[in-house]
Amino acid sequence: MGLFAKIKEGLKKTRENVSTSIEKMLHSFQKIDDELFEELEELLVLGDVGVPTAERICEECRRQVKERKISDPEEIYGLIQEITADMMRGGEALDVSTKPSVVLVIGVNGVGKTTTIGKLAYRLKGEGKRVILAAADTFRAAAIEQLEVWAERSGCDLIRQGEGSDPASVVFDAISAAKARGADVVICDTAGRLHNKKNLMAELEKINRIIDRELPGAAKEVLLVLDAATGQNAVNQAREFQNAAHITGIVLTKLDGTPKGGVVIAIREDLKIPVKFIGVGEQLDDLQPFDADEFAKALFEH
Repeated sequence: MGLFAKIKEGLKKTRENVSTSIEKMLHSFQKIDDELFEELEELLVLGDVGVPTAERICEECRRQVKERKISDPEEIYGLIQEITADMMRGGEALDVSTKPSVVLVIGVNGVGKTTTIGKLAYRLKGEGKRVILAAADTFRAAAIEQLEVWAERSGCDLIRQGEGSDPASVVFDAISAAKARGADVVICDTAGRLHNKKNLMAELEKINRIIDRELPGAAKEVLLVLDAATGQNAVNQAREFQNAAHITGIVLTKLDGTPKGGVVIAIREDLKIPVKFIGVGEQLDDLQPFDADEFAKALFEH
């Protein structure tokens, strides 16, 4: 299955939930009026795009309808595709430009964080990079064991300590190993304890200090993993984490199993955080780099 086909298949439930409803609604109108835009906004909100983003899409639609002198309601469908692609575009590329680079992965438990790390490691290794994984979620023994499995699957080295050890110490060991082994990227797992934000912030600050001290000037990504199936709750989680850490990008998992994929647009537009990867399946290669145009096309294709 090609990349676009995979994304299109992954967005099937969202497309059925959002796009089909919009298409039917537009088909029922003879002219473009306020009632049409009210219904459009309502359908976008129901599709987990969120109220502020739905309002902005409709405002831009109105402006372009006027500017382009569009009179056929069905032309609005293509317009929405263009507008959402524009909203989501920018900052998608993962910065691993230094040797080594560091990718810090954060997110609450259960969103697919460790799986995402394994798939990302597999992808980077496929690009010819040497990757080291740091098991810095020392809060749960299961997280260390799970990462060990993914290290074997992806063929990457794993740096670990025992359960309850200092996460920053694991990151320090991983950076030391990366320097000694000539690795290209260090990917660090972290504990997902958002309910105890003070501890989380202190832990992340300590990890960041170690990275900045040991690798000054290194490319550093802080990726927040979110479960697309949680819809607007994912936006709230992103907002909370944004207050606790300097997030550089979002990884949205489980898009293939949910009708709530419209949340991608809300996260990008409301929080101004670029989406870097999307998860559209269970296979090792199902973590795909985010492409705004392909995403919008897959979401709003007839």
